[in-house]
Amino acid sequence: MPVMEVRARAKLNLSLDVLRRRADGYHDMRMVMQTVALCDRLRLETGTGGPLRVSSDLGFLPANEKNLAAAAALRLGEAVGTDFGGLSIGLQKSIPVCAGMAGGSSDAAAVLRGLNSLMNLGLSARQLAEIGESVGSDVPYCVMGGTALAEGRGEKLTPLPPLPRCQAVLCKPAFSVSTPELFGRIDCTRIRCRPDTAGLTAALERGDLAGAARRMYNVFEDALPSRRAGEIREIKTVLIRCGALGASMSGTGPTVFGLFDCPEAARNAYEVLRERYRETFLTETVPAEHL
Repeated sequence: MPVMEVRARAKLNLSLDVLRRRADGYHDMRMVMQTVALCDRLRLETGTGGPLRVSSDLGFLPANEKNLAAAAALRLGEAVGTDFGGLSIGLQKSIPVCAGMAGGSSDAAAVLRGLNSLMNLGLSARQLAEIGESVGSDVPYCVMGGTALAEGRGEKLTPLPPLPRCQAVLCKPAFSVSTPELFGRIDCTRIRCRPDTAGLTAALERGDLAGAARRMYNVFEDALPSRRAGEIREIKTVLIRCGALGASMSGTGPTVFGLFDCPEAARNAYEVLRERYRETFLTETVPAEHL
């Protein structure tokens, strides 16, 4: 039975802006996204002769279509007209769950890329991204990876010049954020501070890491309840004091990250935050070609 192991890399929002609420109930977004090395690992096995099966080292994750990895396999099978002769998906999770780093979407994208290769389907990355759009708004980006501008619900992607390679320290505080609740708290007409997306993309075009990092911002930080917002600010302050070029929250949170051009400073920030926060990670940015 054909078997393949694939990686599903986490994403960070270098910037996140919510532009307007749409008639369909969704919001138009403008975000600059970046892939990092932190990843889940997936084992795909086709030809099992049985029903689609998902297993994970986290027992609380769904084993059916509610798991985005399974949903992606089903949507791909529908698109190409096959059930893969039975499929088993094994997940080894490293990306925190409900952390604003697209862990589930990245797993779904890895399934799409992996099955495309394993079964010699010959689909382009753009075709896989279109299939992924029916699974989740972040899946198309996770298929493409690298540094990109994401608009609409996140599915309209424009590749950007790559962020210069650097270290990233990620810290997930011990609370969860409800994405629907956070969208409900944000009033697009009253957002006071927005990211300088044009300035950020211009810094990327210059290869200016410090300039890009200084312009990172996420409007959802201002929509958090005050106690949660205070903890996010505290983590950002630690990262900056330890030498981060910039720090921000990713997605709807609660993960906070800082970008570093000095490995020693990044290691120190990791060790400082790791004393208080169990889910702290030292990683690095990754270009699209290294997915």
